[in-house]
Amino acid sequence: MKKIQLFLGAALVGMCAAATTMQAAEAGQRVCLFDGKTLNGWTLITCEATVEDGKLFIKAGNGLVQTERKYRDFVFECDWKALKPEKWDSGIYFRYDPIPPKRPWPVRYQANMRQGDEGNVAGLKGAKSEGLCKDHEWNHFKLTVRGAHAELEINGKPAWSAEGVEGPAESYIALQAEVPGGGQHYFRNIFITELK
Repeated sequence: MKKIQLFLGAALVGMCAAATTMQAAEAGQRVCLFDGKTLNGWTLITCEATVEDGKLFIKAGNGLVQTERKYRDFVFECDWKALKPEKWDSGIYFRYDPIPPKRPWPVRYQANMRQGDEGNVAGLKGAKSEGLCKDHEWNHFKLTVRGAHAELEINGKPAWSAEGVEGPAESYIALQAEVPGGGQHYFRNIFITELK
């Protein structure tokens, strides 16, 4: 069984690597943002991240692993896994303004990966979920943002749907590094689909 899992994992990394060599053509095309080998397409802001066995590994610091380009309306997908035994914390930032001085992260919006708060977005009414994540295992987030609307699926199940997203119409997307307090994290299978 382990050999099959390793083969499937290698196949996914290979498919993702191939996808990154293609140019993002039309809206609606699912594009890989992480090739499993390099951090091409990402900018590190006050944190340390590397690639380990085909996974993006957030290793140290308080900051962001941020996309190199901005996105307007999109579906962002990733698998993530916390490595800290308890009190883990990370997240996905979207539709955010520039990071304020003397802060490691934007003020909003963050789809949380904090233990007990997984999937919740502070400051977005109705963006709350409960009981959809698996502790110490891989979890899949699928975040859709279109105009003032956002919704999240966790592990293939609807978590929430909310209106009232504010901020810039176009912004970066970032993975949060909060290693001193929230521990290290793995990410893999990171995709984006730009919406018309």
